[in-house]
This record gives sequence, structure tokens and C-alpha cells, in this order.
Amino acid sequence: MKLGEIYRFLDTISPFETQESWDNSGLQVGNFEDKIEQICLCLDVDSKLLEQLPRHTLIVAHHPLIFKGIGLFDTKKYPSNLIATMIKKDISMIAMHTNADQSHLNRHVCQRVLGWEILEHEGFVCTCKFEGSFQDLALHVKSSLEIENLRVCDSGKSIKKVALTTGSGGSLIDEIRADCFLTGDIKYHTAMEALANGLSLMDIGHFESERYFGDALMEDLKNLPLKVIISNSKNPFSYM
Repeated sequence: MKLGEIYRFLDTISPFETQESWDNSGLQVGNFEDKIEQICLCLDVDSKLLEQLPRHTLIVAHHPLIFKGIGLFDTKKYPSNLIATMIKKDISMIAMHTNADQSHLNRHVCQRVLGWEILEHEGFVCTCKFEGSFQDLALHVKSSLEIENLRVCDSGKSIKKVALTTGSGGSLIDEIRADCFLTGDIKYHTAMEALANGLSLMDIGHFESERYFGDALMEDLKNLPLKVIISNSKNPFSYM
């Protein structure tokens, strides 16, 4: 298939025009006439992934390599070093970031990973039904997302509705109409504000909540007439 054909298909299932103004989803490396023999779905691009991929692979990544213009294309530094390798190996890349958050990723984590019924889905926020104690919710989230430790803020309220935004959603707390908000990268002052307003929080991690990107898109891509694989990206953080 030509890269342009795949791009148009992706634009149909998750329109690039729905991305946030600060985002840079879309074609990042390559051109629409490139011949594509394989698609690789991943959260992030790194050097190990590029070593393993054959020529004429299209990477569909969640996180863009390029957010702003590159002032100096230094092939010894990120991200220029990765882009240079991609060009040498005829590897193309499309980023599906905030558009895929809204169309696929948040719904997938709620329904397929956490096993919840979605009551409302607006923008980046999915609101789901969950009735139980804060402790019950924490145990379910830890088990489902395979998270050993959760950073939490307990307002003391019982839980009837839960809201979720994968990745970093702390800026959305004013839009949350639920008893507990699950998201990643929660800041100190965001937690203070939430507790003062009676909203419980669970920090489910940026990587931990977004690592399902490949699974979320696979259902739509598996019927394309070429091989589609998922590469499991590595969390840049480790814990001691």
C-alpha cells in the first residue's frame, strides 16, 4: 500500500483535524508516495525499535517525535538521530496523539482494560459507572492496569461515578463530573484543588495508562492488506 492510502484510512477512523492546537499529529517522516509493506503500532519511537524494523515499515506512534520546529538537525541528539535513521532505512512515521486519545484510547482503557460501562464520553474524558468504596476502586485499578503502587487523594466520598483521561489530564479537573478522576502526571496543586472541591484522584501514570495505544487501534487496522504488528514501548522511568 501507499502511505497516502493508509493516512487517509487513519484520518477516517480518527480525524487529524480533531487534535489539539498545540499537538503535531499526522505525517512526521516520509511522503504519501512511499511504499509500505508493514505497519508498526507503538507508544514511542526509540533506537532499539528502529534497529529491529525492516525497510518500508510505517510506524504509527502515539507520541509525536516532532512537536515544534527543529532548529538544528543534530544527528547525535534526540529526535534528529532517530529521524536520520528512519530516512536511511526508508521507515516512515505517522503520529496519532490527541486525536486518538479522543477517538480510541480512552474508550479502550475504560471498556477493554478496566471493564467498565461508559456513561458519557466527551472530548478527552470518559465517565463510567463504578459503585463501591475508594479502596475497592483502587484495588480494581491496580489489578486491571497492573500497577503496583497508586498515588491517590481520597476525598472520603463513596464512589458511584469515575472519570478517566489517559496520559496527562490534570488540566481537565474543572470539567470532571464524577466522584473520582483517574489520570496521569497529577501535580501537587492540582491535587490540593481537587480535594478542596471534594474530588478524589488516582494517578494512573502517563506510560501506564497509554501503553494500550497499539491494542486500541489494532481492531481497526487488522483488516488492512498488509502486516500490522504492535511494539511494546519501554517506560523511561524505573522505580527503586
